[in-house]
Amino acid sequence: MKTLIVFNHPYAGSFCNAIMEAVIKGLAESGQPYGLIHLDKDGFDPVMHAKDLKAFALAGKGDAAALDEVDPLVLTYKAKLEKTEHLVMIFPIWWMTMPAMAKGFIDKAIFPAVAYDMKGGLLKSRLPIRKVTVISTMNTPADIYKEHFNNSLEGNLIKGTFRQIGIEDVSWINLSMVKQAGQEQRELWLEDIRKRFARD
Repeated sequence: MKTLIVFNHPYAGSFCNAIMEAVIKGLAESGQPYGLIHLDKDGFDPVMHAKDLKAFALAGKGDAAALDEVDPLVLTYKAKLEKTEHLVMIFPIWWMTMPAMAKGFIDKAIFPAVAYDMKGGLLKSRLPIRKVTVISTMNTPADIYKEHFNNSLEGNLIKGTFRQIGIEDVSWINLSMVKQAGQEQRELWLEDIRKRFARD
């Protein structure tokens, strides 16, 4: 299965970076081909500018000219998404949701004429993606995130984005209280992630 990792964290020494390395190690052990989009290293612009909104409106009407207005980097991502069966997103949770670049990737790449078509008020994926794995880190306790913030990432990304365009196989690995975790716990998390991707 062709896997594409979409990564967002600006600090190379972050635990998210260690997670990305564990995912890559597992995939390499399994012999699965994979690609990487590192949004920070790409200097990805997450902002929806006027031209991006124009492209969105044109794409929603089925206008072939829509892609003329799309960020050229998004067209590069589009080519990678069109060869992807398993999409993996890795990022921290900041202020109860994903950081700007990860959100911008959703806004600008999971886009009509790029990732889905709109038919009769319904969204239908045009990508070969059959599976999505989201891996997030946060310092908030898991029970607080669920009880007080309604697992907000689940609502806006897993249900509100991927399942809405018809991708049903979506799993979410959310590691909580990461800052407070000791080295032994962190190593256990990384080993579990490596094993998961080595056998997937």
